[in-house]
Amino acid sequence: MSMAFAPDDLSGQTACSGSRSPLRDFLRTETGSAAVLVTAALVALVWANTAPAGYASFWETHLSVGIGSHGLSLPLREWINSGLMALFFFVVGLEARREFDMGELRDRRRLALPLAAGISGMVVPVALFLVLNAGHPSAHGWGAAMSTDTAFALGMLAVVGHRLPSGLRIFILTITVVDDFVALGVIAVAYSEHVDVPALLVAVAVFGVILLVRALGVRRGLVYALLALVAWVALLESGVDPVVIGLAMGLLTYAYPAARADLEHATGLFRMFREQPTPELARSVQAGLASAISPNDRLQGLYHPWTSYLVVPLFALANTGIPLDADQLARAFTSPVTLGILLAFVVGKPLGIVGASALAHGLTRGRVRPPVGWGAVAAGGAMAGTGFTVSLLIATLAFQGTQLADAKIGILSALVGSFLTSRLITAVLAALPRRLRQRALLGDAETLVDLAVPVDPDRDHVRGPRHAPVTVVEYGDYECPYCGQAEPVVRELLGDFGDVRYVWRHLPLTDVHVHAQLAAEAAEAAAAQGRYWDMHDVLMSHQGELRLDHLRKYADALGLDTQRFDRDLRSHRGAARIAEDVESADLSQVAGTPTFFVNGRRHHGAYDIGSLSAAVRAARERAAIGARGGR
Repeated sequence: MSMAFAPDDLSGQTACSGSRSPLRDFLRTETGSAAVLVTAALVALVWANTAPAGYASFWETHLSVGIGSHGLSLPLREWINSGLMALFFFVVGLEARREFDMGELRDRRRLALPLAAGISGMVVPVALFLVLNAGHPSAHGWGAAMSTDTAFALGMLAVVGHRLPSGLRIFILTITVVDDFVALGVIAVAYSEHVDVPALLVAVAVFGVILLVRALGVRRGLVYALLALVAWVALLESGVDPVVIGLAMGLLTYAYPAARADLEHATGLFRMFREQPTPELARSVQAGLASAISPNDRLQGLYHPWTSYLVVPLFALANTGIPLDADQLARAFTSPVTLGILLAFVVGKPLGIVGASALAHGLTRGRVRPPVGWGAVAAGGAMAGTGFTVSLLIATLAFQGTQLADAKIGILSALVGSFLTSRLITAVLAALPRRLRQRALLGDAETLVDLAVPVDPDRDHVRGPRHAPVTVVEYGDYECPYCGQAEPVVRELLGDFGDVRYVWRHLPLTDVHVHAQLAAEAAEAAAAQGRYWDMHDVLMSHQGELRLDHLRKYADALGLDTQRFDRDLRSHRGAARIAEDVESADLSQVAGTPTFFVNGRRHHGAYDIGSLSAAVRAARERAAIGARGGR
């Protein structure tokens, strides 16, 4: 039975696993939100220049919230800057925690470089700003010249960086996480009002209660939300910018992959509900599903779209609007505030990031190196010069009147300058000879290996050249429809690339596919007679017909010794081998099918021919650089 499918179908997995990488979702959402941010900023500029009085008065409108005799009244702009932006920093904290728990930074040795690059990428811009503003009252606003806007940086990468390596996205993201973390500390320390100590102590005490509740294993989100709200109010009353509580709450939220045992438990609960659809079982299913996914993943999925498409654009709408005319622009570009911010982002950011990366590489004699080539690092440094959200936030705290307008013009001008610099660097890289370009883009750093059990050609089922430079491993299930959809893609991939070997490892999801284990054992029974791949192909093309009588018919059609085949099935001869594959899947944190690894790195996202081919080409180029470097 053949299966027809469209390319858009090739992004799912079986229902018991997460269909996409949360890190990939984060990148995709941030990139898309850049367009919304630009639109909001343009609307604010048009509004402020067509109706300046209306723009100013609207955002100064007071909104009051009260309970009994207690209340809180803030301007609408302040509700956004101190209230909704706490939610933005909460999402930043979630992503930072996920990188520590599951991402590139789970190898703590990899933290040194983005930490150094992130800090240097803030110190150098601040130093340049202070050089131009030394001796002026505007020097107090140095914090507005240091922080990268993640959405704009990744949006720029999507526009100008289609030829840049995928690892650059992770590099930029880890730097901006450090960036946001330090910037928030600067806001809390340098740009808070006179601190009310009793209120601050209340906030610290509430945070201590949050830590205690977390240590006791409480999982009710409402409890944490109420405590965080109390801490937010206390920080607001203390004079410390309350957005700090958002980042702290995000950093406390665990991230972990879905465990196969938890997924199987959730499947069992759903089956019980299917048989007896009662409210009690419905609540059990809901709780079982929630417990299978980490709180970090659930909260990112819930709040990230809101922050990207509503909170940050609202922030831009409330803070970007400034009246512009020829005289004001001419004055601004002679102002040390505007020029300091522009120079800080366009020159200081790339200089700080590239310089710190090179210094770390030199001091450790190459033991610490960026995950991409130096050309890609330079391009990423230029893209990191897109300061917007946090820079505007600090500017509104540090400046007033004309200086605030100058700061906003500098921030907006830096966006244009960073975009042009990035285009120039990528154009230069594209003009390099192929071999030199590959090294400049990919570098020679060791990649983080996600596949826990390496491929063994003497043990694994291998299709293709035995010693190919690129190895694609698939964990699959013969009854999984998504594996069936991926099979023609794998065949096309092997046909297009003659230097790729393909490995199938068994992961029968027995809780949802009742015939998967038997089909896998049938493939192993055929392997005992030297016909593994023949049986594999038949099983993949007949996924709806995997009962015992079907398997016997396939064995007979392939010319196998059917008596031996039956004997091997009855004795479960292949079960131990399948169990080894399942154990290796657990070690690699694989819970769903199909899951692909390319040269040991987990492939996230779609498994259409374009996506897999791009991953194979990148792995092949990196392998070629490694081979040349080892000579």
